[in-house]
Amino acid sequence: MRLFLLIAIFMLSAAAVWAADPKSVVGFWHTEGNKAKVEIFPCGEKLCGKIVWLKDASITDPKEGTVGTPKLDNNNPVAELKRRPRLGILLMEGFLPSGENSWDRGTIYDPENGKTYKCKMKMTSQQSLEVRGFIGFSMLGRTSVWTR
Repeated sequence: MRLFLLIAIFMLSAAAVWAADPKSVVGFWHTEGNKAKVEIFPCGEKLCGKIVWLKDASITDPKEGTVGTPKLDNNNPVAELKRRPRLGILLMEGFLPSGENSWDRGTIYDPENGKTYKCKMKMTSQQSLEVRGFIGFSMLGRTSVWTR
């Protein structure tokens, strides 16, 4: 009973910390070039992110498919996922706090090439988030700046 009570208190405290932190990364972010909007949200004890808006959500070039239909995740290496719309894709997952205003140990999926990369994030201001995707080591990657 005591263990259950301690776990419950811990979970409520953790939720209060997320809600009380005005610098929290949780919320909506525009990707670099305003191509998409991503919602970052708690998923269990970690953070995840999904695409909630796309500048170009529908096909406009007949060479890509039927004009006006949703763009699909056709670069995904998993055959069953190639038919899902890009809008709504779980893009980021597994992020844990790693210091003040920073999170790491996550992954980010790039629907443009169908690849998943290791990823870390750092809020540089209330309105700016550096998202760094990389292969192996952080030095072998690219940083994108997202804004609220």
